[in-house]
Amino acid sequence: MKTIDYRLLIELGYRLHTAKNIIRQAKYWLVENGYEFYLNKRCGIVPTYAVEKVIGIRIEEWVVMSRT
Repeated sequence: MKTIDYRLLIELGYRLHTAKNIIRQAKYWLVENGYEFYLNKRCGIVPTYAVEKVIGIRIEEWVVMSRT
């Protein structure tokens, strides 16, 4: 499973607050879908598919892989 954090979103062109807000919304979406692990405030990494669901566009796999 590919994961993403706010720093990668910043590299993709989002501002700091927007990137953190996207991660927060992705965590909220994951909790709604039964992944209670993401209720943790310290967890700042979420699956890429959750971020794609929030922002409505696909993040290319090579972008995520080039970061790791």
